[in-house]
Formats: sequence, C-alpha cells, structure tokens
Amino acid sequence: MKPRVAVFKFASCDGCQLQFLNAEDELLKLAGQVDFAYFPEARSRALEGPYDIAFVEGSITTPDDARRIIKVREESRFLVTIGACATAGGIQALRNWADVEQYRRVVYPSPEFISTLSTSTPISEHVRVDFEVWGCPVDKHQLLAVVRSLLSKAQPVLPAYSVCMECKRRGNVCVIVARGEPCLGPVTRAGCGALCPAFNRGCYGCFGPADDQNMESFARLLTSQNVTGDDAMRRLRGINGYVRPWRETADAIAAGKK
Repeated sequence: MKPRVAVFKFASCDGCQLQFLNAEDELLKLAGQVDFAYFPEARSRALEGPYDIAFVEGSITTPDDARRIIKVREESRFLVTIGACATAGGIQALRNWADVEQYRRVVYPSPEFISTLSTSTPISEHVRVDFEVWGCPVDKHQLLAVVRSLLSKAQPVLPAYSVCMECKRRGNVCVIVARGEPCLGPVTRAGCGALCPAFNRGCYGCFGPADDQNMESFARLLTSQNVTGDDAMRRLRGINGYVRPWRETADAIAAGKK
C-alpha cells in the first residue's frame, strides 16, 4: 500500500497547502507515490486515519481547533507543520498583544456567537510536532524535500542559516550597507531565495528565525539605523512575531529595555 498522506487546515489562508498543488510536474510524481487520503483543498474524498504523514497548516485560535489537533496527532505517525501560522502562530498572533474581547464586540454585530481563544498559537504548543517547514508561504521545493526524506525514512534537513547567505549567492547588494534599509535578513532563515532584497527591499522575516540569529546584535543594528521604539517592535511583531526569539526581543523593546 502507498503511504497515506493527509493535509489539514486550521486558522490560515490556505497558501501553504496550495504549494502542493503548485508543484506542477512534481505533483504528478508525488501522487504516484502516496495516497492523499485527506486533502479537502485538492479532492472531495476524505478517508479516516490513521495517516503515515499529516501536514498541518494554520494556528490554533478556537476551542474546536484545540480539540481537533489532538485527534490529528493521535491519527498520524508523523506530524509536519507547514507555514508561519502553524509554526509560529502567524500574523493572527498579533491578537496575543491585544484585547480580543474588545475586538469581538467592535467587529461582530452578534459577538455572542463567536467562539474564539484569546491567543493564536503554533501547533507545537498543543501537541508533539515531528518537523517544521517555515515560510509564508512555504517553498514548494522544501515541501517536496521533506516528503522525499520521510518516505525514505530519513530525517528531513532544510537550511537554517540566514537570508544573508542567499543574498551573497544571488549576488545581491546588501540593502543594509548600501541603502541603510532596515532588513530582517540577518536573523531570518533561508528559503525564499532572498526575494525582497533582490528588489532592493528589506527582508520581512517570512521564514522565521535562523538558527544562528543573534538578537542582541540585531537590536543594536536597528538602533544604529534609528529604528527604535514602536517602529522596531512592529518590524519583529509581524508574520512570525510570536516565535520566541523575536517575541522576547520585541517585548523588551516595548518595555524600553533595548
């Protein structure tokens, strides 16, 4: 029997699971090697578990999410989170610094029908995760590499060094040095191909923190560029703002400690 693969969605925009469908020719090869037992984005057939590999997109934002992810974990041999929402809480984790009850009263005409948690949290805060694929959205080549590794019974390995390495390989002129442009590249993991710096824009941190990130040094770099206070805090509280290294640094800036 082919390995059974499932793709689940929680609070997200669907962009990461769409990377499977964007795989084009590789998707045909993948479909020949695995059985997509559950993938509502791609097919109407939905088979019950257990599953050999479960890919999970999205963060936990409702009580139902919190219950459902436990069931997904129980039915899956390997659970892989894909994208910033699943790995770091996503852009919706901005609610973690806000009054969610106030938002609910202001935004919805009948707030009593809205069931939500006060936080948006990554999957790893609720169940054991076997591997994380970062990005907003994830890179399809990285996604396929993880599938190949798991099917080969090997531990997936993805680059965890900074975007600065990708800039050097691409021949980009450093936007920090040449333009004085604030850029999260020095503390963000590779995976996007240094897309934004290639167009003379600072990195937005779509792929989360690099393993070799140095937040103390980065905070000093921002200060040297006159990026301080709320401006510095907002740059870190973005797509992956709730992940620990960036969250702690942004909180320290907000408290006036950096």
